[in-house]
Amino acid sequence: MTDMESWTAAPEDADTQMSLHETLVARLRQLMIEGPLASGQRIPEAELCRRFGVSRTPLREALKVLAAQGFVLLRPNRGAIVAPVDPAQIGPIFELKGALERLIGLTAAERVTPADLDALAALHLDLDAAVRRSAIEDYTRLNYAFHKALARISGNALLCESYETLQQKIWRYRFLVNEDFSRVAESFAEHEQIMIALRARTPLDLAARLEAHNQRTCDAMIEAARKTLADSGAPER
Repeated sequence: MTDMESWTAAPEDADTQMSLHETLVARLRQLMIEGPLASGQRIPEAELCRRFGVSRTPLREALKVLAAQGFVLLRPNRGAIVAPVDPAQIGPIFELKGALERLIGLTAAERVTPADLDALAALHLDLDAAVRRSAIEDYTRLNYAFHKALARISGNALLCESYETLQQKIWRYRFLVNEDFSRVAESFAEHEQIMIALRARTPLDLAARLEAHNQRTCDAMIEAARKTLADSGAPER
């Protein structure tokens, strides 16, 4: 039995809440997170088609999504591979994102509306529920939505576009760091302080809290990426 065959798929009752495309993306991503599809490995399309009972077309559409999220490298005429984990990529992304986080804090604190606060508070409650369920993938998705919504409050479309680009670049690494649930709990506690500063409409405090949250996440991601490389036996790039 191969590692791919021995991998246990997610429960079917969870899949019924997602489309076939979303389910396929989620299952492929999980294979890459948990190891049956290792960093740098060529993706066995025929085997995966048999495993999931799909044709090449939906599989390749799912791989395109995962490529945009940083999990896959698409190589014309040579097949796709699992994108290699590279800790050296993380620091520069977060350095730039930290500057945007500060700008988000300075502007959102002054421009937030009651409706904005209600929407973020609802996301914050959903994050709390995910922590209580130890639902790591749910937390990762909700965390992404929370920060995207906070960026939108800035009212600066160019900022939001740049921020979204950076968020996509680190999407793959978010799953790595959230495998350590202690970091998830810390992240949620930091979100609590972010919400307090936003409700108080204190620009400098919110900016500082977002910058600190960004740096702690960066440090945790670099550590998680290095651990992943060490566990795989691959040299650090």
